[in-house]
Amino acid sequence: MTKNDFLPVNRGDMERRGWDQLDFLYISGDAYVDHPSFGHAIIMRVLENAGYKVGIIAQPNWQGTKDFKRLGRPRLGVLVSAGNIDSMVNHYTAAKKRRSEDLYSPGGKAGMRPDRATIVYCNRIREVFGDIPILIGGVEASLRRFAHYDYWDDKVRRSILLDSRADILMYGMGERQIVELADCLASGMDVKDITYIKGTCYLSDTDDIYDSIKIPSFEECFESKKAYAEATKLQHLEQNPYRGKTVVQKHGDKYLVQNPPQEPLSREELDRTYDLFYMKNYHPMYEKHGGVPAITEVKFSIASSRGCFGSCNFCALAFHQGRIVTSRSQESILKEAEEMTKLPDFKGYIHDVGGPTANFRFPACKKQLTQGACKDRQCLYPTPCKNMEISHKEYGELLEKLRSVKGVKKVFIRSGIRFDYLINDKNDKFFYDLVKHHVSGQLKVAPEHISDNVLKYMGKPSNDVYKRFSEKYKKINEQLGKKQYLVPYLMSSHPGSTLSDAIRLAVYLRENGINPQQVQDFYPTPGTISTCMFYTGIDPMTGKSVYVPKSPKEKAMQRALLQFAKPENRRLIEEALRIADRTDLIGYGPRCLIRPWKENRDGKNIKRQRSVGKNKGGAKRRGR
Repeated sequence: MTKNDFLPVNRGDMERRGWDQLDFLYISGDAYVDHPSFGHAIIMRVLENAGYKVGIIAQPNWQGTKDFKRLGRPRLGVLVSAGNIDSMVNHYTAAKKRRSEDLYSPGGKAGMRPDRATIVYCNRIREVFGDIPILIGGVEASLRRFAHYDYWDDKVRRSILLDSRADILMYGMGERQIVELADCLASGMDVKDITYIKGTCYLSDTDDIYDSIKIPSFEECFESKKAYAEATKLQHLEQNPYRGKTVVQKHGDKYLVQNPPQEPLSREELDRTYDLFYMKNYHPMYEKHGGVPAITEVKFSIASSRGCFGSCNFCALAFHQGRIVTSRSQESILKEAEEMTKLPDFKGYIHDVGGPTANFRFPACKKQLTQGACKDRQCLYPTPCKNMEISHKEYGELLEKLRSVKGVKKVFIRSGIRFDYLINDKNDKFFYDLVKHHVSGQLKVAPEHISDNVLKYMGKPSNDVYKRFSEKYKKINEQLGKKQYLVPYLMSSHPGSTLSDAIRLAVYLRENGINPQQVQDFYPTPGTISTCMFYTGIDPMTGKSVYVPKSPKEKAMQRALLQFAKPENRRLIEEALRIADRTDLIGYGPRCLIRPWKENRDGKNIKRQRSVGKNKGGAKRRGR
């Protein structure tokens, strides 16, 4: 094994490198994929570049300790991550049903990691290596760093730092933190003394922390929903790398201390991270299982940016990556594209060029570069901030250059266009180029809902903005002689959504000939403002009460209304319409959603559901 190869996964790999002992052992809940879309690959390659010896044990058998001993005791510490997704989200649907597959495991096989993987792995490591420094990171650790509502337990849990018995928690993307921590440990510092690194959390015996704010304790959050909402608000307000304070939360006789976030990587630093050596594939040990499915979407995609100033309330990105957008240089991205064309299985199509939001390439305004995002103002909600600099010029130039790379036939954008940003760009050139060159029949966008009542709780702009965007998209397609459609992502049962709001959305879908095949139920994932609303019934940012659809019956009704054309939803929809006193939508007229339900003696429906979403000629309309 040479340096330009996969990192060690067994003792033989270490011996081929001439290593007797690792500096760091990485335990991952995901299969080992050496691609920069996987957090473990970035952290390990960054450490390797800093001169450290690192190996990985991916998806160890947690029911014993044998796998954890495979690479021996590391010299400096053990790094632990549940993977690219929270392990509970990975395992369960929004209805708390066990998923049948795991895209981050060999062959898509489910059950290759435990529930609450970070906690389980850390406890096994303590069994094997005793008091060795344990550093946890990744999405699961990052979003559970404070006392948090856990949807699956339906209660408030302690910070994952306490339950895992780890020493330090890294939140955010982690490249700076991991090198600083590694250097401290290599210098001989005791892990208990490393309390000053930004983007990390640690436990303290005292709350006497300089320039800090105290938020409601775990015990207070456990007992009081009002206290939980207040803690959530303060946590989010202090996620500013330039002006945020240290946050302290009492847990029993210990104090969780969150240092302020790390500043986002500069463009040069981001380039260096993505220019490191990666194998750009899953480890060959997975070939016998058919590979790792998660590589499919990212292998021929290019990550161009990080961060999101959109800050939707149901999304954890702002709490994890931050609201300040940074991006790679065109030169770095073009270099990756050229290397991609040399891969034997590249067919000429770049699947995506984007990030959390494809068309965000720079901070929302210059002030964010020195002061961070505003505490009291969202960049796009309810309307774009007057200080926002809206331009797609640089992104458009990048895509044009990518289209010209030899061997590239088409460049698609699949990671999501923020339509409320695009529609406010006074220059239409990018919009025309997008429609002409970068859409494959359908453009996926995320209005999420059409009821302004629901949208305000989502932190999304009013439906009028989406209406303007969809009309302009249609117009540009007509001008260019193309037949391309919008595919809207929609969400049911978000906090604030009443049955009347769900019916309003169903009527909108009916009037516009949209027949969504997939809809997303609101999923209360750790760390989001929307999850706080779901648990407390309080909007933490205003302190006002919020209606929350919680009963399985109502949630099923709201979901069914979004797919009213499905015959199996027919009876549930009629019940919902009668409860909401909207029987005007039951009948045979063009405005009706469904026909009346009639049964024969066997209880079977003897009236076939009328055809919904068809034009006069009988051909189905495609979703727009």
